[in-house]
Amino acid sequence: MRVGIVGLGFRLGYLARVFSLASDDFEVVGYVDPEPAGLPYAQEHGVSVGKAYDSLEDMLDKAELDLLMVGSPNHLHLEHIRIGLDRGLKIFTEKPVVTTIEDTMTLAELIGKHGPDQLMVGLVLRYAPLYVDLRRAQAEGQLGDIVSIEASETIPPYHGAFFMRDWRRYEKYSGSFMLEKCCHDIDLYNGVMGCRPVSVASFGGRRSFVPKNAPAESGINDMEVYHRKPSGWMGTDKVFDSDGDIIDYQMALVQYENGAALTFHTNLNVPDDFRRFAVIGAKGMAEGDFIRNYFKVTDARTKERLEDKTYQTSELSQHYGADEQMAEDILKHLKEGAPLPVSVTDALEAGLLALSMDEAMRTRSVVDMAPIWQRFDKALGRTS
Repeated sequence: MRVGIVGLGFRLGYLARVFSLASDDFEVVGYVDPEPAGLPYAQEHGVSVGKAYDSLEDMLDKAELDLLMVGSPNHLHLEHIRIGLDRGLKIFTEKPVVTTIEDTMTLAELIGKHGPDQLMVGLVLRYAPLYVDLRRAQAEGQLGDIVSIEASETIPPYHGAFFMRDWRRYEKYSGSFMLEKCCHDIDLYNGVMGCRPVSVASFGGRRSFVPKNAPAESGINDMEVYHRKPSGWMGTDKVFDSDGDIIDYQMALVQYENGAALTFHTNLNVPDDFRRFAVIGAKGMAEGDFIRNYFKVTDARTKERLEDKTYQTSELSQHYGADEQMAEDILKHLKEGAPLPVSVTDALEAGLLALSMDEAMRTRSVVDMAPIWQRFDKALGRTS
């Protein structure tokens, strides 16, 4: 399998290794990136990424690819995907797929033209053993009708500072923090709900990474933790005085078509971080934490503990055992047509919810998503 990469950043450098370990015939034959931040990682781990090309078109003209992997900065995804689709290629794209509502509608039209099976998306948490167990418990009726979900994704200070220093600090490139980082989690809980969100409220802003909280203001000069994770393209050393416009905390309240509700919380400065959920149904509840590696299911009537397990993950995985499984499943999908647990339309729906959360936060209003879904379905070519 001949593979080309556009946007050889940290994530795609890592995934090149994971996919190569999953299949002997996975071969990266070329890449396009003027500043390939992921190249040293690939080289360190003995992964060849082939020849450097000056442009995506040049690589597609000369490299005879079976798969294009898109890991460029988020705002470039749409154009790179469009070029690949027009060449008839299978495409794997990192999340978030696009960064605006308008680009979402444009991509939906492309999906309607080329078909959804040409495009795969790296919503890797769908492959995590914890989430697989959650959906199994739900399918087996242990939870009953879902009533409410309380969920969060928190980020430790070294990683939060990375966002303040990386290109992702600018919404014009990332879309927003909620979209860039939390679309994973939003997609998971959309999947559990099994229907679309209809109303969204949200509050947030920046309160941790501001000048008055800089260590130097407290007589402490040690900034090591805030520079532990290297930044790539457009990187800066500024942390508490970052010129970015992303938030560092946000909370959202979402109601779904079935009447159930989700509360979601994110914060970029949590020293003992967690990524947890409580899914509460009419018959039982499920609790889990991707970072602390536990999963529990409790019966609502008897309080009997129906599930109680912990997880061990490999040193290779960056996402709780999910990266290796995603690589295996995507390769099986490409070779045998095996189904995948997440589609590009799932990813776009999660993105539209994230963007609606941001709109609700900016306007301090409750956002009605009905008009967005009407536009989205029309762009996809769906008829009621």
